[in-house]
Amino acid sequence: MLLHLGGCRGKMGILLIRRVGLFCRAAHLSPQSLEYRPIKKVMVANRGEIAIRVFRACTELGIRTVAVYSEQDTGQMHRQKADEAYLIGRGLSPVAAYLHIPDIIKVAKENNVDAIHPGYGFLSECADFAQACVDAGVRFIGPSPEVVCKMGDKVEARALAIKAGVPVVPGTDAPISSLQEAHEFAKTYGFPIIFKAAYGGGGRGMRVVRDYEVCREGRGGQRMDTGTQRGKMYYTEKGHVGYENAGTVEFLVDKHGKHYFIEVNSRLQVEHTVTEEITDVDLVHAQLRVCEGRSLPELGLEQDKIQINGCAIQCRVTTEDPSRGFQPDTGRIEVFRSGEGMGIRLDSASAFQGAVISPHYDSLLVKVIASGKDLPTAATKMHRALTEFRVRGVKTNIPFLQNVLSNSQFLYATVDTQFIDENQDLFILKPTQNRAQKLLHYLGHTMVNGPMTPIPVKAKSSPVDPVVPSVFLGEPPMGFREVLLREGPEGFARAIRQHQGLLLMDTTFRDAHQSLLATRVRTHDLKKIAPFVSHNFNNLFSLENWGGATFDVAMRFLWECPWKRLQELRALIPNVPFQMLLRGANAVGYTNYPDNAVFKFCEVAKENGMDIFRVFDSLNYIPNMLLGMEAAGAAGGVVEAAISYTGDVSDPMRQKYSLEYYLKLANELVKAGTHILAIKDMAGLLKPEASRLLIGALRDRFPDIPIHVHTHDTAGAGVAAMLACAQAGADIVDVAVDSMAGMTSQPSMGAIVACTRGTKLDTGVSLDRVFDYSEYWEVARGLYAPFDCTATMKSGNSDVYENEIPGGQYTNLHFQAHSMGLGNKFKEVKKAYAEANKLLGDLIKVTPSSKIVGDLAQFMVQNSLSRAEVEERADELSFPLSVVEFLQGHIGIPHGGFPEPFRSKVLKSMPRIEGRPGASLPPMDFEALESDLRMAHGDEITPEDVMSAAMYPKVFQEFKEFTSNFGPVDCLNTRLFLDGPKIAEEFQVELERGKTLHIKALALGDLNKSGQREVFFELNGQLRSVLVKDTAAMKEMHFHPKALKDVRGQVGVKPGQKVEKGQPLCVLSAMKMETVVNSPISGIISKVHVNADSSLEGDDLILEITE
Repeated sequence: MLLHLGGCRGKMGILLIRRVGLFCRAAHLSPQSLEYRPIKKVMVANRGEIAIRVFRACTELGIRTVAVYSEQDTGQMHRQKADEAYLIGRGLSPVAAYLHIPDIIKVAKENNVDAIHPGYGFLSECADFAQACVDAGVRFIGPSPEVVCKMGDKVEARALAIKAGVPVVPGTDAPISSLQEAHEFAKTYGFPIIFKAAYGGGGRGMRVVRDYEVCREGRGGQRMDTGTQRGKMYYTEKGHVGYENAGTVEFLVDKHGKHYFIEVNSRLQVEHTVTEEITDVDLVHAQLRVCEGRSLPELGLEQDKIQINGCAIQCRVTTEDPSRGFQPDTGRIEVFRSGEGMGIRLDSASAFQGAVISPHYDSLLVKVIASGKDLPTAATKMHRALTEFRVRGVKTNIPFLQNVLSNSQFLYATVDTQFIDENQDLFILKPTQNRAQKLLHYLGHTMVNGPMTPIPVKAKSSPVDPVVPSVFLGEPPMGFREVLLREGPEGFARAIRQHQGLLLMDTTFRDAHQSLLATRVRTHDLKKIAPFVSHNFNNLFSLENWGGATFDVAMRFLWECPWKRLQELRALIPNVPFQMLLRGANAVGYTNYPDNAVFKFCEVAKENGMDIFRVFDSLNYIPNMLLGMEAAGAAGGVVEAAISYTGDVSDPMRQKYSLEYYLKLANELVKAGTHILAIKDMAGLLKPEASRLLIGALRDRFPDIPIHVHTHDTAGAGVAAMLACAQAGADIVDVAVDSMAGMTSQPSMGAIVACTRGTKLDTGVSLDRVFDYSEYWEVARGLYAPFDCTATMKSGNSDVYENEIPGGQYTNLHFQAHSMGLGNKFKEVKKAYAEANKLLGDLIKVTPSSKIVGDLAQFMVQNSLSRAEVEERADELSFPLSVVEFLQGHIGIPHGGFPEPFRSKVLKSMPRIEGRPGASLPPMDFEALESDLRMAHGDEITPEDVMSAAMYPKVFQEFKEFTSNFGPVDCLNTRLFLDGPKIAEEFQVELERGKTLHIKALALGDLNKSGQREVFFELNGQLRSVLVKDTAAMKEMHFHPKALKDVRGQVGVKPGQKVEKGQPLCVLSAMKMETVVNSPISGIISKVHVNADSSLEGDDLILEITE
């Protein structure tokens, strides 16, 4: 049995459709009257799977075979399976070539063809073709022309059935010629009805009509039925109309088992394989033998001898997308691996690696037939076989077929023609991972076009991979996280305050590489060293590894999920507390968010393993800080309120940010409930004397609160300053491992450990382990040579005490100055930075306020403007957006207020924000956001994904699109990620535990006419190739524009035409599949990129609509 599923809402209560296989001789022909004429050569006037099926049968019978093919089918498999192959329809359209009777007959005559098999589709039910064969003296493998003509006329076939006493579906006895006739029929039988082409339409001539209004669109030359056909079954019976050879009779069957005739197909049916499997009859063999003159008894095909054994199911694996209404997909098959095994039969078309699926023909790849003792057994075998299939490069209907095969209603054979309508969960398709092929695409793209992440300087990654120091087996020793989990944030803070000796926070996993390597260190390299850190640095106060710029950079430039980084590191380092940087009310973004978004972010971060939240605000704006503190505390995290440091408390001449200012801020933060108090010296401005004054005063004022100090070593005094802080009462200082320390990073871990050894400040950290840790990062740092600040900056600089540029920004400004051709003017940029800071009122400078100052500084240098000129011309200059938004109050209110009259001159009448910027924002609707994400990216969306989209909507969208195209690139080592492999290089990629890819880069092809290069690999011992667009070459070539997935309004009709949302615009046709394109929006057609006969590829842009 074969069951095709569909829908019907006719009043007859139709359940399903049966197709009865018909194999017979005309009743008046006796075996004695038949003349046996052996066939020596057969042509198949068809293509694809059915042509190959017939060729195989002919070969088994010792018959020579001839194929015909169109100009578009030169690469198709059917022409290679035949003994001879000839081109037909030169200059004709793809379909017209196979419908060109004169060419087909000419080839047959010229090559001594005895018989022509029409297959199915094309000319298989064309009486004129059957007659042309007879006239040319070539046998037509099928019924006589007269019978083909009768069966092709649906009205006459219906009349013959009535005459034979066969029940029929109510319908008109002749083609209708007026709307009135249609109305009369509808009054009698009701809706819905079907308009059907009287002489057939290959499925495209049928239209379901559900009311009188739609009925007006009916045309003459059509007849009407009361059911819709989709599902099919197959049996074998005897005919009664002078029929010879194979055919199919279609019946509708109601819930009482009554049959209603629909039509006869006078040809071999698509599903003939099912009959073959359950009867053990080779129908094509039988067709050929009958055509030679054999009788049915001679072939053993008397009805009483035909036995049905077990059950068979056929699935047509097609290049159709079920999620888009089974719209055909086109392209090149990059990978093809079929399912096989006991009980599985494959009848393939041109399903092989490298095959090009065109839009011109049927989308069939392969017919899969499963057989077993019963339906569940056959379904299980089919499901297993489909699971084994790997088809990459084009979409297929396999996920939909698997859903059908898993449906209990199907398995119990209780389906009716409303099965699909009533089971919309069939369209909840499990996405295929396709990870290996996507990674090959990424590697190929990198080999052809270079790194896909922006590269600041032209430098190659080191060819040497770092060696991970040895790690003892077993669980790591307990650390401070055990205290936190046992005693909670308050108990944790008490334990820290009572600890003897100086505690260290290691910034190597975040701020160190943000400052030195443009935040580009990948999870791959962090994970490799993580177990060593867990086993050897368990007495660290914390490990800073998340938040700040690392969150968006992970998605934006490394194509990694920041949440996955946190999860994986937490699993590898369970004993050391993790610390993150939270930008107060800005969370990990650069803008304001609704309050509930900040609270939700902290909650999800805590659930994923974050412990300590360092909360700061770029202006030390208390309302913004309090929101972040409340969010972190509500999530159950340790709250570390950080005061951003600028100025110099040891200089009596600089009083804006005096000692009293910091003490007052600290008092408010302690009253707000912070567990730990931090000083965040992001520019490295803390001198030893200032350190003693500030930390000493804080310790005296707050004897029970742990004090944590962060600095940068830009001027080279970081170690001295941190030792001074420790001596003045600081409990924790920030350090980076030696090879990732110094310059714009943090002070050296090894230096602090060595300087405090044997004193009351002893850190308890092994200096030997620091050396091992540093050696790993020294080599790993070489992998990031294109991002290393030392490419343009050879040392730190004490002028930071004048310009006050934060460490991470100092590096970025240096890169930016070189990229903008201002490398020789970096001294001027630093001077301008100091002047810009004064223009803006002497700000606390940390992200995002530091960026505002930097933007203004570069604006001044680019336009050769002095501070005086900027102040004078403030009302006429076009300032960077960040500067304007700062003056409007978008990030809060700076200490001492906004600079006047500069602010008023810049803003003029522009609106200003009063108070906390995010306070007026409406709550974020996370359920709606999650729903939108599921619509866009499928049901694999996680709560972490929702938060990523909430923080960075555009960045997250681009990240998902990238990973959809290129897969999990975080599995690649860093050199491969940046530079791709060298030709002949062999390497391994671990997708997950127990799944490793073995890859070898083989060759890089020449540029083709489409602007692509073919890149060849060996994957797990098998040849694979991918086509990669050469972006440099593409700039010189013209191609049809592609539709953008995230841009609505790209379909259309005539330029200038007004269209409404939902209005039909055009019809896309691929063989029997027609897709009506409706307008997604209301608007005006702005540009049309196609005409009526355009041949399109996937994602081609049809036209554009402007709202």
